[in-house]
Amino acid sequence: MADWQGKSAGDLGRGIAAGKADPVELAEAFLAAIAAHPDAARIYARLTPDRARAEAKAAALRAKAGLRVSPLDGVPISWKDLFDSASVATESGSRLLKGRIPDRDAEVLQTATQQGLICLGKTHMTELAFSGLGLNPMTATPPNIHDPALVAGGSSSGAATSIAFGLAPAAVGSDTGGSVRIPAAWNDLVGLKTTSGRLSLKGVVPLVESFDTVGPLTRNVEDAALLLAALEGGKPADLCGATIAGQRLAVLDTVAFDDIRDAPANAFEDAARRLAAAGARVERLTFPALPAIMALSGILFTSEAYAIWRDRIEAAPDLMFAPILDRFRSGASFAAADYVEAWRSLRAARALWAEATAPYDAILIPTAAILPPDAARLMSDPEYFARENLLALRNTRIGNLLGLSALTLPTGTPSCGIMLMGRAFGEEALLRLGVAAEKALI
Repeated sequence: MADWQGKSAGDLGRGIAAGKADPVELAEAFLAAIAAHPDAARIYARLTPDRARAEAKAAALRAKAGLRVSPLDGVPISWKDLFDSASVATESGSRLLKGRIPDRDAEVLQTATQQGLICLGKTHMTELAFSGLGLNPMTATPPNIHDPALVAGGSSSGAATSIAFGLAPAAVGSDTGGSVRIPAAWNDLVGLKTTSGRLSLKGVVPLVESFDTVGPLTRNVEDAALLLAALEGGKPADLCGATIAGQRLAVLDTVAFDDIRDAPANAFEDAARRLAAAGARVERLTFPALPAIMALSGILFTSEAYAIWRDRIEAAPDLMFAPILDRFRSGASFAAADYVEAWRSLRAARALWAEATAPYDAILIPTAAILPPDAARLMSDPEYFARENLLALRNTRIGNLLGLSALTLPTGTPSCGIMLMGRAFGEEALLRLGVAAEKALI
């Protein structure tokens, strides 16, 4: 177990169970790796070493006594800086919340701690989680694993890079419009978007509460299943015997391939061919209602986000990055009647989607239509920022609008993911399909 930084969370958990890894040594190894890494300050907003060491000591005692409480008991992970942590600042990547110190943990952090996971610290993120790019000049912009000049994807940017750079074996992020899946895809990781309402949002700094979800970022699908279980205190999905053979998959042609760049398009088609070669039945699907559904996101996301943050924003707008401030303020222009009608339309569309996709085990699309953009150009070109941000979020937002579970997997082409969209509250079935697809794509 010498190469702890390169192991999956599941492997570390098995190492602890077998007596080959010690939770205290694991925690110290990751804390030392963070301290030594040249970009650690761009990845972690703050560390929690005292907490990590205390939790690791307790996990070690449980392991010695044969009383481990979960498969990940004693495994250290990172947390996006919008999950409240008692007596430690939680600022959601924003100067508006500088010095905000909660008095208790978020409910999912409480549950994960009860399951024996070790909290290494809080990771940097897009300001108030309102961008898919991962650019945050107000606090820090984490580097992409493939090129530090490129953004890492957001808003769970530090969560993804903490894993990619070997500074955590797994991470917890949030996904409102793609914020788990985009950074996972751009850093060649697995990212699970859970169904809205599956995991508690109590103690999570909100963006758009109607769409906010909590989700794992991991090295592989098994880890995603284990971490999901730890976050809700349940049993992990049974992944044994999962096979891609005979699974009926549909490639969604509508919207998802509009204006797509060559690299993600080619990577997706190659991945789809490999799934078919492994025995999946891959078909094509059009869904004519989708463009109208996508048009609803402007009013639904921005109206609620501005309603939640208006007073805090307008009290100190100079503390915000201008493109993020503009996105929030765009929500002020919609009438309440328009917002209500948009939700009525979306609920009807979700029913149409459920009917159209009922024959399939999952719907396939490229996770993102673009590759990670250059951070310097995003800073200097507002039109480029707006265009790339919308394209980055476009495909992932389909799953948020339609209320689905969704999983992104690496394709083998750097920064290009393939996304499997499943049913609402169908995470276990999606994870079984995902682990089978993962085998076909390696």
